[in-house]
Amino acid sequence: MDPRSRGARRWNRVFLVACLLSLVVDPLFFLLQEIRSETCVENGVPMQIVLTVFRSLVDCFYVINIIVHFRTAFVAPSSRVFGRGELIIDSMKIAKQYLNKGFWIDLMAALPIPQVLFWVVLPNLKGPTISNTNAAIRFIILIQYMQRLLMAYPLSMKIAKATGIVTATAWVGAAYNLMFYMLLSHIVGGTWYLLSIEREEACWRSVCDLENSIGCNYSYFDCSTMNDPNRMAWFQSSNVTTDCNPSSSYYQWGIYGPAAQFAITSGAFLNKFFSCFWFGLRNLSSTGQNLSTSIDIGENIYSSLIAIVGLILLALLIGNLQMYIMSATARLEEWRLRRADTEQWMHHRQLPGELRQYVRKYDQYKWVATQGVDEESILKDLPTDLRRQIKRHLCLNLVRRVALFDQMDDRMLDSICERLKPTLCTKDMILVREGDPVTEMLFIIRGHLDSYTTNGGRTGFFDTCQIGPGEFCGEELLTWALQPHPNGILPSSTRTVKAISDVEAFALVADDLKFVSSQFRRLHSKQIRHKFRFHSHQWRTWAACYIQAAWRRHKKRKELAELHEKELNGSRLLMDMFMNGVDASGSQSGSNLALYATRLKTIRSSRLGSDSAIMSPQPKPEEPDFYED
Repeated sequence: MDPRSRGARRWNRVFLVACLLSLVVDPLFFLLQEIRSETCVENGVPMQIVLTVFRSLVDCFYVINIIVHFRTAFVAPSSRVFGRGELIIDSMKIAKQYLNKGFWIDLMAALPIPQVLFWVVLPNLKGPTISNTNAAIRFIILIQYMQRLLMAYPLSMKIAKATGIVTATAWVGAAYNLMFYMLLSHIVGGTWYLLSIEREEACWRSVCDLENSIGCNYSYFDCSTMNDPNRMAWFQSSNVTTDCNPSSSYYQWGIYGPAAQFAITSGAFLNKFFSCFWFGLRNLSSTGQNLSTSIDIGENIYSSLIAIVGLILLALLIGNLQMYIMSATARLEEWRLRRADTEQWMHHRQLPGELRQYVRKYDQYKWVATQGVDEESILKDLPTDLRRQIKRHLCLNLVRRVALFDQMDDRMLDSICERLKPTLCTKDMILVREGDPVTEMLFIIRGHLDSYTTNGGRTGFFDTCQIGPGEFCGEELLTWALQPHPNGILPSSTRTVKAISDVEAFALVADDLKFVSSQFRRLHSKQIRHKFRFHSHQWRTWAACYIQAAWRRHKKRKELAELHEKELNGSRLLMDMFMNGVDASGSQSGSNLALYATRLKTIRSSRLGSDSAIMSPQPKPEEPDFYED
């Protein structure tokens, strides 16, 4: 199995969970011993069975881990010069390397020491077994526990080395570090409980030494001898229950007094667990400042260890928690500081309130859209093919919504997607003004824009339209890019584009559009040309103006035809009147001729005035040099 494969990483995480469970189970063996009212110590058999089952299940993971190590390849140290190194898959070399490196440590950690100790060794001991039991528990179980505790740290570092992280989120990482602090509190509480029982048993032995004349024996402190007649006689005549009370001044209890005073050593298992856990957590958090020790050397050493370990763990915990919490809120804090700097700058420059509101709205919208992540810097560090695939995943469906690109081939769409840059615009923001150079072509994804023109400030001319999702603006740049030899002068915008709502779009700058148009002949096809004209607002405006001019010409011609017909009818009437000679003196004939001349002059002036409306009020857009298919 490759140690860098997904299966190996998954097993490491499963085994780490098993290690943490074993660190929870092992200190519970310290709580098995309990003191009865008859001044003796015994083990809780029902709880011992439960802990044995759980511990055996956890030990199975350690055995499986040894088998996995014998089946896991390793990287030759001599090949770690560049890259991942050479993988050694020979079974003999793997076994030899594991036996020389970590097999014996894993084997010692997998041994079922507590089960053997409680079920085989301790029941066969003869004589006073209290001291023997406590010593065995302290020196054998604690040694294996520390070994397993030390195994968890390299395992977490191994996971971090293979995947880069142990936990996926910052808050889980903070909880992970806090869990180790709780585990140490658990082991401190368990050892304190065990030492409390030993201190109480030491008090019994002290009383026994004073009452040796009445037949006291150390074996009486084992509950297996509780039905012994000699022990019953000693217990009835002894003052052991009075002298070994924490309220008595006979014996110095030190830090173990609360265990006997509050009957923790004789309580239920859950009561003992939470009481001991609170003792460990409280004293590790306070670095042992609440501990009032006696003059016993072992007690003072134990208290000193609690203070030292608590100080180290508290420093590590605070440092790690601060690191994880800061990493969870670092981006938000960075954005807040940048916004505070912006506010201070706007105040210093005395910007008007309207501009300040626009700046605040843009910052807020950008934070909501990107959460402060610089996408371009992330993509820039990736390989070309991977960056192309990510861009394709993010932009392909959006680009296909643009009618100009919906039937292009995948290679050209990949090239376009690779060069698109996300753009955010807030409401009332002007993207480009009429007459300004066009630097980029925008493809709208969400939101709406208002595009209008006055044809260079011409009086009485106004054209407006809305641009929605799937449409584009800045088509003048495409005309410029499709020229065979475009010059370095960017085209001027024929329209003013203003956002009427929050807009998300992709921008294709002039150089990228020029590269795409020069590399892909598909962009020069007649089909693209027709689609470009159909969806271009510049061409639509020109077409509307052309149709309006044609309609005006049609109306003028119709009016001229009607006037011409009236002229003919009037001229016939006048000629008839002139020929018939209504007035022999000729006065009426003269007036009819004057009226005829006036109407003729009016018709001619109407013909001359109609010539100004023949031409379109807007010139035809520049025709790009589309190549043949």
